[in-house]
Amino acid sequence: MRPRLPPLNNLKAFEAAARHESFTRAAEELCVTQGAVSQQVKALEQGLGLKLFNRERQRLVITEAGRDYLTVVRDALDRIAVGTERLLQRQNAGVLTVSTSPDFAAKWLVHRLGHFAEAHSGIDLRVSATLHHVDFAREDVDLAVRHGDGNWPGFDTVQLSGERLFAVCSPKLLLGRRRLREPTDILKFPLIHLDSRADWTHWLREAGVDESAVTHGPLLNRASMVIDAAINGQGIALARTTLAAWDLINGRLIRPFPNSLPLSKTYWIVCPKATSNVPKIVTFRNWLLAEAAEDARRLKSALRR
Repeated sequence: MRPRLPPLNNLKAFEAAARHESFTRAAEELCVTQGAVSQQVKALEQGLGLKLFNRERQRLVITEAGRDYLTVVRDALDRIAVGTERLLQRQNAGVLTVSTSPDFAAKWLVHRLGHFAEAHSGIDLRVSATLHHVDFAREDVDLAVRHGDGNWPGFDTVQLSGERLFAVCSPKLLLGRRRLREPTDILKFPLIHLDSRADWTHWLREAGVDESAVTHGPLLNRASMVIDAAINGQGIALARTTLAAWDLINGRLIRPFPNSLPLSKTYWIVCPKATSNVPKIVTFRNWLLAEAAEDARRLKSALRR
């Protein structure tokens, strides 16, 4: 069993009084009354069964026992202070492990990591791209960016941004004689599909185009592959706002038509509620949200051109 320890406030009062050789100045430092310091030191002396100070002619004189004990107390308080500072530094800096999907990592996050490193050099960012939803209780992960409806009970969830689904293609695809003047013209080009042909069927139907011809074009199983194929001029793809933003802003993709579909599932920033206010997690979450807001602003400007 651990030996009984004196109250920390009593030890702090003793150390400050010994350092200042004054209850009054110790009280000023600790933001308490002189009487409180005197009582805390008296309680410490009673608990130890030792006299730590002599009161001589309105002077406070530390005893030999008090001097010996001061060495122990000061060392202990210094160790606590150093340990606390190190702990707080780890909360503000150090390793931050983030889990995302491969698509989000490839098309959104990886382009911006340099910006984050420049602004927050004390945080050692580790990115784990995986298809499964991380188990925070079992895996060494601080924060995740998940795609879904945001309904994950027990977790702190913040939506990264709203999303829509729209047609995109490379500007070079339109350099030839074929032009995209109206949605029907899309059928002149290969259509790049993700997982199934359902999204194109839905988009064409909403645009008033006969969707019966939607069976042509390659079928890919990753959204990042679909976008990269469109960038390479292999056809026209449907893309989500978040994943297409970087390439739209930088001119590698264009939106030939304003038609778009709302999406119920978007990207969310997720972490356990117990750690949601850890400073380095707050820093990274705020940075993600700021980047997404800047995307929205720049996309609005890009689509006016």
